[in-house]
Amino acid sequence: MSLRLTLVSTALALTAAATPAAADVFSLRAEIHGGGAGGTGVAGGAKAHAFSTGARGATYGALVGAEILFLDAWVEHHQYTDGALIGTWTQFMTGFDVDIDLGKQPLLPGAKKGTKAPRPKGYAEVGLGLGFGLGTGQQVMLPLDNAQVTDKAFLIEAKLGAGYNLNRVMSVGFSLPLSFGYMFKSGPGIVANDDNNQYQAVSAALMLNLRFNLKAK
Repeated sequence: MSLRLTLVSTALALTAAATPAAADVFSLRAEIHGGGAGGTGVAGGAKAHAFSTGARGATYGALVGAEILFLDAWVEHHQYTDGALIGTWTQFMTGFDVDIDLGKQPLLPGAKKGTKAPRPKGYAEVGLGLGFGLGTGQQVMLPLDNAQVTDKAFLIEAKLGAGYNLNRVMSVGFSLPLSFGYMFKSGPGIVANDDNNQYQAVSAALMLNLRFNLKAK
């Protein structure tokens, strides 16, 4: 079974087994990330020069997204450093995301009708996304142009996570994203449709996050 099918099967199995799951009509979220990441090229003419091989180690960044029911869209930007900036990665993703309440608390006896139940103490998260990513070997200088981009990719990403709710809007936790990409080297003088400039790569990260959610049930 290919890596892509394995990621899809794992995410779907975890989602099916997880109950109860929270489905919001609409929500907005923002996350601040910090942690570590790495990866490697696994096939293709340029696998020895995979972006995730050169840009690994400490990473930090942010995510903003919107969700309708289980359908999710988000933009994520990370910077990699070993004391100096060694790369940036930006990805544009769409997929699904399921939050599972942990430590759900019932209404107190005698509570008035319409009273909201206390916020669950924690959450677990399962997600799967498809999208497109751009990597640079330097700090991004807006407006971003093709001369700054060293790698492009079509991506599939599975994510597991969990955390603690500080209140109805803010939570702290961690996430473990695992991704597979069909990658293309980019930049002046590089021909994208040349097989020698293409490769496949896998990457993983362990990220601590501060998460803000605004939800409409």
